[in-house]
Amino acid sequence: MIIVGAGPTGLMLAGDLAAAGIPVKVLERRVEESNLTRAFALHARSLELLAMRGFADGLVAQGVQVPEVRPRIKGRELVFNMRHPESRFPYVLILGQARTEAALEERARGLGAEMVRGAEVAGLTQDGEGVTLTLAGGRTERADYVVGCDGAHSVVRRLLSVGFSGRSHDTRIVLADVLLQADLPLAVNPFIGDDGAVLLPPYGNGWFRATIWDRTRQGVPFGEPVSIEEVRDALLRITGRDLQVASMRWSMRFLSERRQARHYRAGRVFLAGDAAHVHSPLGAMGMSTGLQDAANLSWKLAAAHRGWAPQWLLDTYESERHPVGRMVLRMTDLLRRLSEAPAPVRLIRPYVAPAIINHPRVSEAARMTLSGLGVSYPVPAGVPGSPLAGTRVPDLSLVIGGRAARLYDHLGDGRFVLLQAAGADTGGRAVGQPWHDRVRTLDCDGPLLLGKASTVLVRPDGYTAWTATYPAPARTREVLRGWCGRV
Repeated sequence: MIIVGAGPTGLMLAGDLAAAGIPVKVLERRVEESNLTRAFALHARSLELLAMRGFADGLVAQGVQVPEVRPRIKGRELVFNMRHPESRFPYVLILGQARTEAALEERARGLGAEMVRGAEVAGLTQDGEGVTLTLAGGRTERADYVVGCDGAHSVVRRLLSVGFSGRSHDTRIVLADVLLQADLPLAVNPFIGDDGAVLLPPYGNGWFRATIWDRTRQGVPFGEPVSIEEVRDALLRITGRDLQVASMRWSMRFLSERRQARHYRAGRVFLAGDAAHVHSPLGAMGMSTGLQDAANLSWKLAAAHRGWAPQWLLDTYESERHPVGRMVLRMTDLLRRLSEAPAPVRLIRPYVAPAIINHPRVSEAARMTLSGLGVSYPVPAGVPGSPLAGTRVPDLSLVIGGRAARLYDHLGDGRFVLLQAAGADTGGRAVGQPWHDRVRTLDCDGPLLLGKASTVLVRPDGYTAWTATYPAPARTREVLRGWCGRV
């Protein structure tokens, strides 16, 4: 298996495949490891996925837990709650991309993934048996499957001739990490004014990531360095406050885009992360969406590599993740439009925005979308449907053999988990034994506390495949055959 690109998405995918015992190689064009902090947020669902892999707590210890968003629109302050009651990560974690990448790469290397830096892909061909990549310099690499995680300007996507529909907004954005001496609340702090918009999430110790859209500076060339004076002036005009910018350690300019690959799969080649979708940084959903792409794809590729994947399984990567990418683009585009509103809309924005944000249904839908906790998948054709099928499974508290346990501790190696509650003859461990290489069976001492289900088949990415109330063993075996192939 070959992954092109060693950003967060590619490294997550590499670690997952290596954990499942699949030989995997990562080709990265950069010679040096990245020290950029372009992405800065991990939302609740991504933290849950990292918890399944055993290292969310280490990242949480390095970051700042932010429980709310506090938008200010021309002096009016609103509160948007991110204290997720359904997750053990009731916040947005603010952490520089470089730290997240370092943890993901350490995991991938430790599990046996091979990292090749300075490897630039120049050509791609595929046949019924695999994919051949030609690197700059003429060397070739061969694999059964290839995943392009090589960013917004993906070479893999270009070589596949997959369309990248959408457009570049005429929106020039400045990113800067700044040390502020003014006090701001422990929150993601958006300021929306007549001259533009600023997003200020805290890194801790007075440092903030400033994402600045300045209406008055849209003609500045991309090559012009960002000065601390430019940042000070923009923050003062847009926020209406002197935030006392004491220092700046990193900055860049970029053009905001709203694009999505028309397809996430072309034969034996897949696209994930920014290679599949790019959007405005407002909402800070880019890195989290890419990590969730990787978690969805990795176990399906492992199943295909081992030869037991049902024929339809690889196709579900696109059918499940393409709609999620489209939803993220719509959400971030809405936030962009609110920030960049024309003059007539700016007049009524301070009055309309609070009504929208404070509406319970709207705020709840936005919370579930931003956090990723509301993502669910359709039931694939050819497998039994059931209550809760396709929905996220929380980190259930279990009792196994008289000892307390958590569900997420048993996920992360590419296998399904078959949960069976005590109290009925549903087959016990014997029912899943023929699939032991792809299904982990857990006989629990008590109820599962997931609806009325006594039996739950959990997908390797932490979503429900099937639930039932005291099914006959033959029914459970039928479901296992549908999802996990014949023995």
